[in-house]
Order: sequence, then C-alpha cells, then structure tokens
Amino acid sequence: MALSDHLHTFGQFLLKQHGERIHKIALDAGFTCPNRDGVKGIGGCTFCNNSSFNPNGREPRSLESQLASGRCAILKRTRAKKYLAYFQAYTNTYADVTELDRLYRSAMQQQDIVGLSIGTRPDCVSEAVLDLLAKYRDEGLIIWLELGLQSAFDDTLRRVNRGHGLKEYQEVALKARARGLPLCTHLILGLPGENDSHYHTTLDRVLDIGTDGLKLHPLHVVKHTLLASQWRRGEYQPLSLSEYIRHACDLIERTPEAIVFHRLTGTAAKDILLAPEWCSQKWNVLNGIELELLRRGTRQGYLAGTIREEILDAA
Repeated sequence: MALSDHLHTFGQFLLKQHGERIHKIALDAGFTCPNRDGVKGIGGCTFCNNSSFNPNGREPRSLESQLASGRCAILKRTRAKKYLAYFQAYTNTYADVTELDRLYRSAMQQQDIVGLSIGTRPDCVSEAVLDLLAKYRDEGLIIWLELGLQSAFDDTLRRVNRGHGLKEYQEVALKARARGLPLCTHLILGLPGENDSHYHTTLDRVLDIGTDGLKLHPLHVVKHTLLASQWRRGEYQPLSLSEYIRHACDLIERTPEAIVFHRLTGTAAKDILLAPEWCSQKWNVLNGIELELLRRGTRQGYLAGTIREEILDAA
C-alpha cells in the first residue's frame, strides 16, 4: 500500500483532475513580511528563519533560473512535464497588485508552467489580489491560494508573535471561496502551549469556515530565531516523532475525504535545524504516518462524520 491509499494527496488530486503528473517548483521572489519590516513588527514569528522553508536561501536567483533548477531536481524523481510555480518564501502577496501580476506572469510565461500556488499571510490578501488570482483561474490556469493560519487560537498566535488572528483568516477564506478560488490552509502542530485538543479545535474551525486543502507542519527549532533561545533555556520542548505521527493521524481521520492534503510534514536543512532531529528526515515521517494508519485500520474521513454530528449536537 501507499500513503495515497489512506488519504487524498495533492499529487493524486492533480493526476486525477488533469490526467498527468504536475509538480510544484518552489520559488523565492524576494518578498519580505509585514511582521519583519516594521509595518506590524520586527523579527517575525518566533519560529521563523525562512531558510527552513525555502531551499533557495535569502538571495534569490532569477525566477527563470529557479524554475530551471527545480525542473532538474524533479526530473530525477519523476517524469512530470508540467509544473505549478509555487511562490513560497515569506509573504507572496505583499506588494502592489501590478507588481504581483508582473512577477506571477513572468513565471507562467514558460510553456510547462500551468498555474500558481501562492503562499501568504491572511492579513496580506486584498480584494485586488483575490480578483487577480480569480482572473488567472478564469484564463484556465490552476490556481491555489495558500494561507498560513497555523492555529485558530489567538492566544497562541500572539504567543508566537504571528501578527494576525483567526478573524483575518476567516475574512480572506470566505472571500476567496466566494470567488471559487481553491484554498489550502497551513497548520502547525507543536506550537507552544498547545496540545491535541487545540489541534482538533483548530481543524474543526477551519473546516467550518471552509477550505479545500490542508498542509500540516511540525514546529521545528532552527537557528537565529527567538524559539531557538526559548528551547535552549528549556522553555520549549518540541514534539517527538511518535507524538507528531499520532497527532497527524488523528487529524487525518477527522478530515473529510474531499479535502486535499498538500503536505503532511515539513523539513529543515541539517545546517540550521536544532531540534527535533527527525525533522530532517521527511520520509521517516511519511512512512510512519502510513504505518500508523495501517495499524489503526483507518483512513482520511474515518471519524469525520461522527465528529461533525457531535459538534452539531453540542451547538
């Protein structure tokens, strides 16, 4: 069996929808973040060293060069011939909409780029940006808006200096879905002060608001962050591999089958990763999730109907 036998993966979703394999190529377009440049704060989220999410570093090459190297890397693993330009690093809607249009179209002008995936913060998505993405969608391009919520608890978001709350996420999510834009929501497991009840409630709130996809990430400690200082002082203890696998499987079981899982874990390069060590080993995590679901005899959506009934009864 494969992991895709237990849940609705993004790769299989694209294959079914478009009849061929389509892969993301991660890009760094040189954006910053309002939580780093002083508009909302300085220093960003307590866990943020964007090199841990961005393989291209903080001195980005041209988009053309990044796309070329991304193709080479993917060709070593798969026979995919079409790609999504994934604007990943920092806040990829944090610019004037005219500049955004120029950047996005510069990536999509290459024939094998069939769409965009845009990673951003919910407090940096204007009506004009949503209209621009909807325009691309109407042109026949594959478009995904990826919003980093991380947690539905405002106390948690303040604790990690996130700079926004659930309200901003809900407003943008509803506007995006009203335009028919596919939405992927990012959630982090292991945030300071949270446990499984927080993870379950966050998922329930995201599902109530409405989303089309999910990304799950373990919180990892990387160099040059406030979280690293907290970890060294013993003020933060990351999840163990077994804990993360258990929590991820719990959420998979609670997620309706129609939701697409874009990612089930996140990794960081060994040269910046401090803890936990297992966050440098993507396939150990994915294999562990597959084995745990197999052991449980469950799959995505296994508990979704029962849980939704319980929520409605409680209301």
